[in-house]
Amino acid sequence: MKLYKSVKENEVYYYFNSNNEKLWMFRHKYYDSTGKRKEKKKSGFQTEKAAIKALLEVKAQTLRGETKQLDYEKITVGEWLDIWYETNCSKWKVTTKIQRLGIIKNYLKPYVGHHKLQKLDRIIYQKSFINKLEGKFKASTIRLWHTIFKIAINAAVDAEILSRNRFNRIALPADSDKESLNYFTSDELATFLNDIQKNESLTNYMYFLVAAYTGMRKGEICGLQWKNINFNNQTVTIERTRDHKGIRLPKTKNSYRTILIDTDVMKQLEHYKTCCKEKLFSYGKKLNSDTFVFINDDAVPIFSNSPNHILKKSLKRTGLPKITVHGLRHTHCTLLLNEGRDAKVISERLGNTPEMIYKVYGHIMKQMEVDLVTAFSQSLEASGAKIGAN
Repeated sequence: MKLYKSVKENEVYYYFNSNNEKLWMFRHKYYDSTGKRKEKKKSGFQTEKAAIKALLEVKAQTLRGETKQLDYEKITVGEWLDIWYETNCSKWKVTTKIQRLGIIKNYLKPYVGHHKLQKLDRIIYQKSFINKLEGKFKASTIRLWHTIFKIAINAAVDAEILSRNRFNRIALPADSDKESLNYFTSDELATFLNDIQKNESLTNYMYFLVAAYTGMRKGEICGLQWKNINFNNQTVTIERTRDHKGIRLPKTKNSYRTILIDTDVMKQLEHYKTCCKEKLFSYGKKLNSDTFVFINDDAVPIFSNSPNHILKKSLKRTGLPKITVHGLRHTHCTLLLNEGRDAKVISERLGNTPEMIYKVYGHIMKQMEVDLVTAFSQSLEASGAKIGAN
């Protein structure tokens, strides 16, 4: 293909395609960040003006030192997600790697992976990803996937492939009333525990009793060993988590903690320990400090998904509102907040930060404030106090 140089710009040319149509292109030579000489070219412009405008944009990028954006101009969102994952996964915990790989493979790439990374904008992302997921998945799940996407985009900005993150102000779905009520009231909790005690094994009852009275995470309860329970001090120490992915360290630094346990719960744990000794002995085993607390009828540690099935059966029997096993953690926190307990103390007990408590349970604390104001007004009215202009 023969090129003819523009009289207006040395790096702009015109040519004739196979249909003898006159088109324009540019060819710009530059040095990348390593000093290597490269060429950026683009053809197919209908007018000389359009080709010159595109060339000036490329020149401006090189002058600003944004040569990486030129080098990665054709990379897709999916290709960048793969690069980001492979570059960083060695720094992540096993659960984080599995979670992020699943999100990339099953959701981000199928919905937006084919778009050019530098061309994907907020409107396309909103329509192609967020809007298509809404109604199919929980709002909290969509927000999680969006957060992972933003982390990957921030990495592209740090790598100078993008100039900025365009996805910080996306309209995200809010939790429905059904989603936000993932907890029991005190009466509902009592009904639930009574049902478990009556209809399920001692291990299952003790598991849910500990969950309700401590607010521990599901994996933390499965990871408890008898050395973590101090009957003299009435405390439980959380120092590991266990699930279908294996045994590992707790979720965060705040997750390492020692918490006080109710006296009645400790007495039941003592009784349960005696039963576990008998169960293990019947299988030719011995209970020691490293033995996991919660064992099944075969004298082996319970499967991490077992509580899910037990919970579903109980909800069906009792007709209680649907919650998850993690909802018992929310229940523990909600009941404490409703009793007016300090958010900082609660966060330490749950292995969270006060900021997380305010974020997750803000709606409850807001209602508490309303109730306090109402209670104050009612107390004054009861004493005969009057307000208002004379």
